[in-house]
Amino acid sequence: MQMEVSLGSIAVSVVLLIIASSWAWRVLNWVWLKPKKLENCLRQQGFAGNSYRLLIGDLKENIKVMKEATSKPMNLSDDVAPRVLPFLHQTINKHGKNSFMWFGTTPRVTIMNPDYLKDIFTKYDDFQKPHPSPLVKLLSYGIVNLEGEKWVKRRKLINPAFHIEKLKNMLPAFYQSCTDMISNWEIMVSKEGSCELDIWPFLQNMTGDVISRTAFGSSYEEGRTIFELQKEQVQLLSKALFIVFIPGLRFLPTELNRRMKAISKEIEATLKHIISKKEEAMKTGDEASKNDLLGILLESNWKEIRQYGGNKNVGMSIEEVVGECKLFYFAGAETTSILLTWTMILLCRYPNWQARAREEVFQVFGNKKPDFDGLVHLKVVTMILYEVLRLYPPVPVMTRTVQKETQLGNLLLPAGVQLSLPIFLVQQDEQLWGEDAKEFNPERFSEGISKATKGQVSFIPFGWGPRICIGQNFGLMEAKMALSLILHSFTFELSPSYTHGPITAITIRPQYGAHIILQKL
Repeated sequence: MQMEVSLGSIAVSVVLLIIASSWAWRVLNWVWLKPKKLENCLRQQGFAGNSYRLLIGDLKENIKVMKEATSKPMNLSDDVAPRVLPFLHQTINKHGKNSFMWFGTTPRVTIMNPDYLKDIFTKYDDFQKPHPSPLVKLLSYGIVNLEGEKWVKRRKLINPAFHIEKLKNMLPAFYQSCTDMISNWEIMVSKEGSCELDIWPFLQNMTGDVISRTAFGSSYEEGRTIFELQKEQVQLLSKALFIVFIPGLRFLPTELNRRMKAISKEIEATLKHIISKKEEAMKTGDEASKNDLLGILLESNWKEIRQYGGNKNVGMSIEEVVGECKLFYFAGAETTSILLTWTMILLCRYPNWQARAREEVFQVFGNKKPDFDGLVHLKVVTMILYEVLRLYPPVPVMTRTVQKETQLGNLLLPAGVQLSLPIFLVQQDEQLWGEDAKEFNPERFSEGISKATKGQVSFIPFGWGPRICIGQNFGLMEAKMALSLILHSFTFELSPSYTHGPITAITIRPQYGAHIILQKL
């Protein structure tokens, strides 16, 4: 009997030892063996970078360089790259374009070759987006995060919402939100004939207003509440970005973590209420309820479910619809407000281009309300917006993960390596754009994007290929409407109090605001 107990104890001990050894091996492989193996593979192919540091990689140095770069303002004529992408810029200066950085235990290779970029954007199953961290999911989780067949199905469901005819129907909402903002500016200007203001918060509110109207229609006021919460979430998340590279930190009950989770819960509860009301209105035959983005999305979803005999596994769940609605706000409001902010700052710096754009607006529209056909044919305004997107792309870097050992040009990339696609640097590379690559010159787009890029994949503010941003026409049309109405009503110049400080906090934003002087025409 005692022998049996002893044998049983030994067996249990052996099993526990095997389990412990297995976990120890996995941890060792994760924190040391795999990173060093990937590093050796990259160095053998001519890539250079810092040696791997246990668990944290380049995190400590990255944070230090970022703090130093953003600790003081810069001159308007200074190169923006060292401030917007300080650690990447430093790495390339030190190790060259064929370099890599460490994000925790993962090496991230810099890719700037247009031919390689084309391959990456085209072969999107081989080069997928990294799994978003739970913190990023608090902000938005939708079509941009999906891969493979899931992405194909979701794109099919969402496409109708961004069809050109639907976009035309949204112009009145664009116009209403823009004129509301301009009316406020006119009141502020009326007393003295001019006034100084920080345009960025006004443009943020305006683009949030547009999303609230176009996405939720009759639930506009609730939509405004969501926008304010999402705006706060962006600010909090930008403070917490480096947390994602240190395992376990997001679980700590810090004030920041608690607030982000509370905001997410409130947004999701409000969105579910809006969706429920929208579904009820659509079931009663309210045609107007089908005209906004949410209505179009739900209608498309219902058609898909009916097509497969009522199988709800085919369409989108309520949680997935909520995710897309959160994405509407971040991708729609945040990026367009940033585009308009930098556009106005640059038109202050280059008054000749401001005058050319204003002249075109008056030629095309006179004193009439801007219409779809006129907005489409605004050549100078479009050239200006493209040039601003080139110099200040809303998102400065995209990231992809190599899913399996893959040939990219003459490189053999091992599975698990990440690729950094620095849009900001590619779009200002003198080898691709010429000696004036860092200068504001909209004339380069006078014959379109293809001519400006010489057919290369070097203008990618919306991505490229099959997965190009589905909302790019929405954002550009909104920006054209806003800029046309602003140019029609005001001239503007930089305020003496304007302080130049582009900073990356998810998007490229003005650290010290965008203070300009408005003058009524």
